[in-house]
Amino acid sequence: MTDTTFVYVTYIATTPEKLWEALTSSDFTEQYFFGSQIQSDWYEGSDITFSRNGQVSDYGKILKCEPHRLLSFTWTYVEDKASREKPSQVTFELKPMDHSTVKLTLKHENLVPTDIVDKDDTFEGLNNGWPAIMSNLKSLLETGNTLPPISI
Repeated sequence: MTDTTFVYVTYIATTPEKLWEALTSSDFTEQYFFGSQIQSDWYEGSDITFSRNGQVSDYGKILKCEPHRLLSFTWTYVEDKASREKPSQVTFELKPMDHSTVKLTLKHENLVPTDIVDKDDTFEGLNNGWPAIMSNLKSLLETGNTLPPISI
């Protein structure tokens, strides 16, 4: 089985502290992450869940948690039908560029071919969903508003 990695980089006019809060607080994730609530105690080895409408949609284990710098966890989509040798892994790396800009690198690893969807009119597939989520996060932090509602 061939593993694939999806990488997305963006620069956000914010601080590492505010970006970290947006990545780890349901008050923020509900606004930019398709209505998802995030839950964890943010310790390495702890559970992490994403829930929509009271139902867990995605879950994993925290692999690394270095506040304001690095967050990495395994990722399992509840309705995933793909054959996997191991769960995929999401990593957010925050790198301050100056006093008001943070480089955010998202890396989603251990993907299988069905995780990538070659269509441009959908949020299906990690290659389509993550850019929508990251763009919404950037807009929220820079303007206080999210993009117009989108559905998945």
